[in-house]
Amino acid sequence: MSRTAVLAALLALSGAAAAAGDLALPAPLGDADFPAHPMAEVELGQLLFWDAELSGNRNIACATCHHPRFGTSDGLSLGMGEGGIGLGPQRRVDPANAPEQRIPRNAPALWNVGANGFTVMFADGRIERDPTRATGFRTPLEDEMVSGFASLLSAQTMFPVLSPDEMAGHYHENEISALVRQGRITGPDGAWAGIAARIAAIPDYAQRFAAVYPEIAAGRQIGFTDISNAIAAYMTFDFRSDSAPFDAALRGETPLEGAAQTGAELFYGKAGCGTCHSGPLLSDMQFHAMGDPQIGPGKSERFEAHQRDIGRKRVSNRPEDAYAFRTPSLRNVTLTGPYGHAGAIADLRAYLRHHLSAGAGLQGYSVSQSVLPEMAVTKADFAPGDEASNFAAIAAAGAARSPMTLDEAEIDALMAFLASLEDPVARQGGHMGIPATVPSGLPVEQ
Repeated sequence: MSRTAVLAALLALSGAAAAAGDLALPAPLGDADFPAHPMAEVELGQLLFWDAELSGNRNIACATCHHPRFGTSDGLSLGMGEGGIGLGPQRRVDPANAPEQRIPRNAPALWNVGANGFTVMFADGRIERDPTRATGFRTPLEDEMVSGFASLLSAQTMFPVLSPDEMAGHYHENEISALVRQGRITGPDGAWAGIAARIAAIPDYAQRFAAVYPEIAAGRQIGFTDISNAIAAYMTFDFRSDSAPFDAALRGETPLEGAAQTGAELFYGKAGCGTCHSGPLLSDMQFHAMGDPQIGPGKSERFEAHQRDIGRKRVSNRPEDAYAFRTPSLRNVTLTGPYGHAGAIADLRAYLRHHLSAGAGLQGYSVSQSVLPEMAVTKADFAPGDEASNFAAIAAAGAARSPMTLDEAEIDALMAFLASLEDPVARQGGHMGIPATVPSGLPVEQ
């Protein structure tokens, strides 16, 4: 069956055959949508991604909070980086080194983040492509941003290693966290250089970097940008996801059937989901206020009493961006819960209902819908009042769009369509699997 015929069947809206060009359907993803990298670079990045040597206290790898067992997230509403033990929903507080607070936002899944179509990173887009800047990116470092990052994804990887709550550790725990505390990030005596020096001191890594990057073979020192570039190459390859049933339908190979097809009709028709979840990545890379619950510490300084997270407004300083967050990609969404920028709702069906309510669902929200390991916190996990997480303002921002009422059968159909976005590659944990060992000799979290 041709692609046009499959799409016509896929989108037989209201029982009438629709031409494939009538709606803005995504073209299928293909090799041209992803940067290509030599396998030696990919394999080097894989080892770095799984190696806790990059964290200040050598106890957290990138994979700790982005583990394939949990859809390349961590299965938690709000993650626990430094000070945590274990993986996924079973992660718990290390009594010998308790965390200072929960990580303010849900750990995003990594499917297709290396695709050319990703133009902004993080829920507030604080890292984004910007051709007007010498580096090609806009980041919180502004003019201190260094060059050498090969891609937007590579630039993104530099930030978790600087976060005390995620990977760096706190204040006087190690030399990296001390540099971060002092504001010494770039330059030969900064935190990035300190991490790079650790990696360069490991003979296996030194040999691998020299084999991948000719400048290093010629005598240049390993820099943090080299580490980031290798990790980005790995993530682009291993977490590429374009072999779901939905992809087969877009390629004209196998049409969706039954409830999944009905759900696709709703998604791209009546329910209007495809307006924002557009393109082959199922995201318009724009920012929208959806009325999602705010839990946890919010994006506030420790000395501030509030727990608000105003989303894109923190970056743009535009009032209309208050409580707006980037449209998430829905690839493998059935595997990547909990949902929302703060992971406030663990169940996908419940989140879908809330999403359709345009903020009205906040009135009945309970923190019991989240997944939060027990932890002593200085700010309540759930604080709906105006002086805390500001639910009233969140609801008002979400109410700018119209709620959508769907019956149970229609919800079932949408759930079936979302299941068609689940890739067998994602169910098996990516293309490459988990390395048995890493060059540092530190444990690999399986």
